[in-house]
Amino acid sequence: MRVQRVVMPSGGESSTLLSDGVVVEPVERFLAHLTSIERSPNTVRAYAHDLRDFFAYLRLRELDWAAVVLEDIGRFVAWLRLSNSARGSNQVTALPGLEGNVSAATVNRKLSALASFYEFHQRHGVDVGELLTRWRPGGRGGSWQPFLAHLGTRPERHRAIALRAERRVPRELSAVEAKTLIDACDRLRDRFLLALLRGTGLRIGEALGLRHEDIDARRRLVAVRRRVNVNHARAKTWNREVPADAGLIRLYADYLHEEYGALDCDYVFVNLWRPPVGEPMSYAGVHRLVRGLRDRTGISFVPHQFRHSYATDLLRRGVPAEVVQKLLGHASISTTIDTYSHLDIEDARRALVTAGVLADPSPEWLP
Repeated sequence: MRVQRVVMPSGGESSTLLSDGVVVEPVERFLAHLTSIERSPNTVRAYAHDLRDFFAYLRLRELDWAAVVLEDIGRFVAWLRLSNSARGSNQVTALPGLEGNVSAATVNRKLSALASFYEFHQRHGVDVGELLTRWRPGGRGGSWQPFLAHLGTRPERHRAIALRAERRVPRELSAVEAKTLIDACDRLRDRFLLALLRGTGLRIGEALGLRHEDIDARRRLVAVRRRVNVNHARAKTWNREVPADAGLIRLYADYLHEEYGALDCDYVFVNLWRPPVGEPMSYAGVHRLVRGLRDRTGISFVPHQFRHSYATDLLRRGVPAEVVQKLLGHASISTTIDTYSHLDIEDARRALVTAGVLADPSPEWLP
């Protein structure tokens, strides 16, 4: 089985799942739905890859996707934890406590994709067998609920099977690392791009989709707009405005004056030295920039870490989480808090000193 990229007649992108060259119809219907509600091509592709694993498992075990039971989902999880070579055998099982082929977080992501897939088909009248009638323990009150019984009736999602996954704390770039990367850029365009990511917390897709009209130099605001972009850059959430530093606006002006010149293009970030010159900068162009800066500075980074650094710095400086949520464009404040409110040991030390728990001279109770 393989995931196939699909280019729509409108020029948009999607993905589908092929088995021996034939489209897997239930997956295709689900992925087409995601595309129709304007999920990003990357999101649709991720769902396609997760469902590819599930349907490969079903084919190996000769199971019907609409007739699986809860135990089949549990065996699918165990199968995911096997090595690639062992997955092709029906005689191999995963031993408890054995380090898996994929992380617990990856397994949980695939289960989430699977839940969305079954939710879609249940809402469209497909009988998904015992998955809707099997019972699982509920909350502390001892109540019981059917597995996936919330489908069509409750907004929140629960899974009967999930692995305990260690929470990943996003790595931020230190001030020194960020400055080193920005200073290592040979071009003002690239310097402005990285400075924009660090100074506003924009996602790389949001930055690549910027038009000149989105930057209000007088009010020092950068506007993020959801729109169709010819370079396939996407704004992930709703429209918003983010305040910008005066130095960032000056860097933008320098870029326009010294490099952009009289070029006739609506986009802020364009190809200036590689063909097609004058066309909007693409994700591939950003990847080339990142690779070059990694080699030049020895700093291993991805553009999204500038966003992590921006958000963490705001929270560390005491900016309220609801303000950070609005600036980042998060749909839920819990996303902001859970993702970015992590503290390192020096943050904890400073908080303890401020609270008077760590003091010099030593506390009176010490001998």
